[in-house]
Amino acid sequence: MTVHRLKFPAMFSFGFGQLAEAIKNSGFNVFLLFYYNQVLGVSATLTSVALAIALMFDAVSDPLVGSFSDKLRTRYGRRHPLILLAALPLGLSFYCLFNPPSMTSDWAHFIWLLSFAILVRASLTLYHVPHLALGAEMAEDYHQRSTLYAMSTFFGFLGGALFVPVSYTLFFPTTDVFNPALLNKAAYQPWSLMAAGLMIFAIVVCVVGTRREIPRLVQRVDQDARQLMRLSELIQEFREAFNNRSFRAIFFGMMLSTLVLSVEGVFNPFMGFHFWGLTTEQLRWIPLAQLAGLFLSLALMPIMTRWLDKKRTLIVSALLVILNINIPIVLSLSGVSWFPAQGSQSLLIVLILSGLVTAVLAPIIFATLNSMFADIADEHELDTGFRREGVIFSARSFAVKATSSMGLVFGGTLLDLIAFPRGALMGSVPEDTVWLLGFIAGPATSVFTVLGVLMYLGYRIDEQRHQDIKRQLKERLTSVPSP
Repeated sequence: MTVHRLKFPAMFSFGFGQLAEAIKNSGFNVFLLFYYNQVLGVSATLTSVALAIALMFDAVSDPLVGSFSDKLRTRYGRRHPLILLAALPLGLSFYCLFNPPSMTSDWAHFIWLLSFAILVRASLTLYHVPHLALGAEMAEDYHQRSTLYAMSTFFGFLGGALFVPVSYTLFFPTTDVFNPALLNKAAYQPWSLMAAGLMIFAIVVCVVGTRREIPRLVQRVDQDARQLMRLSELIQEFREAFNNRSFRAIFFGMMLSTLVLSVEGVFNPFMGFHFWGLTTEQLRWIPLAQLAGLFLSLALMPIMTRWLDKKRTLIVSALLVILNINIPIVLSLSGVSWFPAQGSQSLLIVLILSGLVTAVLAPIIFATLNSMFADIADEHELDTGFRREGVIFSARSFAVKATSSMGLVFGGTLLDLIAFPRGALMGSVPEDTVWLLGFIAGPATSVFTVLGVLMYLGYRIDEQRHQDIKRQLKERLTSVPSP
């Protein structure tokens, strides 16, 4: 059976757009909670609650945007108009988020943070869900679909690997006054302006570079299928999605894993400075060294999925990442005599090597997950007669964001429970607090991550099953009489 194969420029442009989400994620994961808690002095619990509420708004908007994009009919396709619409609001709201007016009240900061975090996430939803669904529409081949999402994941990790060290180097050098350097409040204005511009540029490149696929995508969609989006229909669409066993396995596995990763994500910026005792000048080498792993990951992705198929690739890669991340933390917590000391160059080398392994495996995990959801969309079409990439991927996003919001609250609350001081300089945090920081970010939470990974065992679409699905869909299409 002959299927359409994408050309490299379209695949490159599709992947390049992921830089926008990577920059936003770096801003939220590395800088945002630290900025409001350590620089502005807002309670970690209050900050995390604001971020969690914004994330819940985002989680609810994902299904709405996903279903709307499935039903949207324009001369420019279902996804491209929404993706382009996201660019300018995303950049402007991100800039405002890191540049609040002078305020003295925690609650005033809370309202500003909540408002613009919601705007950032709502803007990104217009890009994120249609972009994922666009990939399922563009790539029809089982293996090229994995390659396309690998390209997107590659740029996502590339953005994080470059944006953070570039930010540290250009805007956050360590000084006698600012150590950790992220305490420098004045640096956030030019830094956020740069980030906003880069996000807008990445989305525009994605739209322009994939526009040649629009005529083919428009032809694939039933032009008589225009209908209003109703809440009852949206609920029915999700119910039908959950009838799919493979969808349930991936959905609930991602929920548990993401909950834990979100808690760990709250702790990560504090880990680098206070648990590992590293400066921004040292920390920047970890993501830079990961670049080699990203290129290796891009080459390794199609090989692994052909050798192990997608489910085994996902499970094996995820378990290896969990083990790799925990080994240095457990050795440090145990006080092993031969393990490198805090802040040492030897420790930096260990963390660089650990980061390199993660950089090889993590993109494979995320690209494989996205490719599996795209395969589920094909099976869903076979079962229901409707193409609902938007619904499938919005449900995926809902799982990530709903559980991430809970993880943010847990993480922020835990920071306050262990009495982590605000505006803390290097070496000023009590040893017991630092030990608890590492214990929570490492072994205490990883047990639950493993349980989430094991849920993926319920996924049942392999290459043979996908070939059968595509064959039946083609037979159904050719059997429909012409009007």
